[in-house]
Amino acid sequence: MFEQPSGAAPAAEPAVLVQGLRKSYGKGSSTVEAVRGIDLRVEAGELFGFLGPNAAGKSTTIKILCTLLQPTAGTATVAGHDVVRERTEVRRHIGLVFQETTLDDYLTAEQNLRFHADIYGIPRRLVAGRIEAVLDMVGLSDRRGSVVRTFSGGMKRRLEIARGLLHSPRVLFLDEPTIGLDPESRSTLWTYIDVLRRQEDITVFLTTHYMDEAERCDRIAIVDQGTVGALGTPSGLKASVGHDRVRLTTADDAAAAAVIEERLGLETTHERSGLVVLAPDGERVVPQLFELGLTVRAVSVSRPTLDDVFLAYTGSRLQERMAAAGPARRGGRPA
Repeated sequence: MFEQPSGAAPAAEPAVLVQGLRKSYGKGSSTVEAVRGIDLRVEAGELFGFLGPNAAGKSTTIKILCTLLQPTAGTATVAGHDVVRERTEVRRHIGLVFQETTLDDYLTAEQNLRFHADIYGIPRRLVAGRIEAVLDMVGLSDRRGSVVRTFSGGMKRRLEIARGLLHSPRVLFLDEPTIGLDPESRSTLWTYIDVLRRQEDITVFLTTHYMDEAERCDRIAIVDQGTVGALGTPSGLKASVGHDRVRLTTADDAAAAAVIEERLGLETTHERSGLVVLAPDGERVVPQLFELGLTVRAVSVSRPTLDDVFLAYTGSRLQERMAAAGPARRGGRPA
């Protein structure tokens, strides 16, 4: 029977807790380790990003957390329930939006939601109100009677999120939810995700290849070769991989470098674009350059990006991984 979740988890109880998680396929010399000992703690209410290159272990980990695979070793709990021993309870408390659409194109939006309600055993007296609430949340109330095949890609993704919320989950898994969508549809979808986080008091576990989406996360884990290589806030991770880069051109870059190193104690390097000063806070350095009496012709400041973080912890830039994956991996035509 369907049970309404009893509200948000207590502050001391994490939404997701993973300890020593491993998953292997095959036997003997042909064994392949997809997950090699992942540890994670996702707090209730967080927007948590799970980033990594293809074949890093992301999908395997998510499938384990959603009870679609059993781990070889280690433990994992979602909404306080063990993913192996309490699979039914876990499924009652999670929503899942896959990369590929799983809607029935020949049913209306409302019929798709009612079918989902039947699967989860939601009491009939609650179904109509809940459908109205989630459709309103994703801006599809006026299309509840429309056949899904008439929807754009962005509208279908919003309906899938509404479906994932219908049974009031405590944790929503979004597996690259905006892949294949045009920029406007992506922006609209994120507006609704922000609304649902406020209204539903829900934890969102997100995988994405878009750095602007990763920037939205409260914390990020970067996984590669089956392990977590980095974990922290976006700003903290960016700070961990290097200083700001102050690029400038002067009347004499070599002489300027010598003065900067001696007077400010900062490291400099020469690139084709000119002289580069490495500093913890680039914006504070710029006025000091003029105080040194240097003839500065041009100056700019750039900070480490999440792509730099990805490069530092996985050995290649995220865009390169995406290009290598080909257009099929990046998604279909824009909606």
